[in-house]
Amino acid sequence: MSTLQFLVHADRSAITPAALPPHLAALVWQGEAMGHHQAHVVASGHAALDAVLPDGGWPCQSLTEILQAQAGLGEWRLLAPALARLVAQGGSVLLVGAPQLPYLPALAREGVRADRVIRIDAEGAAERLWATEQALKAHCVTAVLSWLPQARAEQIRRLQACAGRHPGLFFAFRPARVAQESSAAPLRLHLTLGPCPHPLEVHVIKRRGPLLAEPIVLPHWPLGVADLWHSPASPAPPQTPPPFPAIVPRHASLPPTPRTVPHAELDGLAARLEA
Repeated sequence: MSTLQFLVHADRSAITPAALPPHLAALVWQGEAMGHHQAHVVASGHAALDAVLPDGGWPCQSLTEILQAQAGLGEWRLLAPALARLVAQGGSVLLVGAPQLPYLPALAREGVRADRVIRIDAEGAAERLWATEQALKAHCVTAVLSWLPQARAEQIRRLQACAGRHPGLFFAFRPARVAQESSAAPLRLHLTLGPCPHPLEVHVIKRRGPLLAEPIVLPHWPLGVADLWHSPASPAPPQTPPPFPAIVPRHASLPPTPRTVPHAELDGLAARLEA
């Protein structure tokens, strides 16, 4: 009888980590406790987020799903600190099917150099899946970011298996409507924007740990934008009409006036100017 069959047929009250051999007890995760990732993790750059992620960072050799109502709403603000850390260590970033061209000067200010970013323009669902799988198998890039709006559950399961052999980070961006569907990704996040000034709100849908009722709020802005956002706006000068000049030069044109001036006054003013 195998170890798995023994655990199934044994008394449930006896199945505790303390009753197992040490090498098996280390692999047991209880749902009410925070799990541990067996591979390396990379700090996200957001202290509040690292505090709720298993082992305090983005997991390597694993698939992380980021669900969004619309692509382009904050994913670079969320991932740029960790990607900059990898690039500083000589890593590279591969984009598969990015819906918009990334603004490379802004990424460079965050530490993600343009010469370390590779973009694969794959439009079809099959092309995106194939390119993503080949990138995970190649082991030549440090982080793979793939936009997969049409991926199915079995395809996500296959990518998770490929990610287990990839030494770096792997993020899959999917629509928010799949939040209720099953997924093989050990870590699933729903990324939204809060009210003005629009901080990032990260809803942890799935992790190796207890559920979180409240989102993680990250008031993170790219370098330069934060300074502009927090700088006090200079008050606008009062919009008062200029006073009517007492003496108008001969070559100047009369400014408009809101009131209707009788012809007699205009004739008198013209006579004074000619004098």
